[in-house]
Amino acid sequence: MDAIATPLIIGSNVQSRPASFEEIYREYADYVYTVAYGVVLHYDDAKEVAQEVFLKVYKNLSRFRYDASIKTWLYRIAINESLNYIKKHRNRQKVTMDLEQADGELAKPVSANADAGGNNSDVTMMLASLKPAYRACVVLRNIQGLSYQEIAEALNENINTVRTRLRRAREQLLQSFKAREV
Repeated sequence: MDAIATPLIIGSNVQSRPASFEEIYREYADYVYTVAYGVVLHYDDAKEVAQEVFLKVYKNLSRFRYDASIKTWLYRIAINESLNYIKKHRNRQKVTMDLEQADGELAKPVSANADAGGNNSDVTMMLASLKPAYRACVVLRNIQGLSYQEIAEALNENINTVRTRLRRAREQLLQSFKAREV
């Protein structure tokens, strides 16, 4: 069954309204997974978070008002679900990461476009050292390429809060990098 997008007029803006949940899933599944992975830093956990995100989307799609982009709405849900997942599974996640390090297993790369020459375990370890709220900002800015305004909308935060979190995250990452060089 082919879904047809119908234009939706909001004020002077014309947006394309997805005709189905399936269309949204096909278009944004990789984005949602990448955001979730960037925050939870574990392949299976990110898959679980992504499933929860799309369950929420499915249940709430009829209430979406299209006053923001679907992508922003999905990022907001994905970040919130990821942060909630971390809070709920904090102890289990630490044990899992410790076991992976001990066994020498590496988590799957953050995205399919990850640099094959780079060491993803180093990036993952450095991201893991950040607070989840900082990590979410870094993922949205540096991996997903969102603007400060888009991050603020996705996280439902003030833009200055986003700037502060990114600055602090960068400072912590720089310290971690310098410590690894020694």
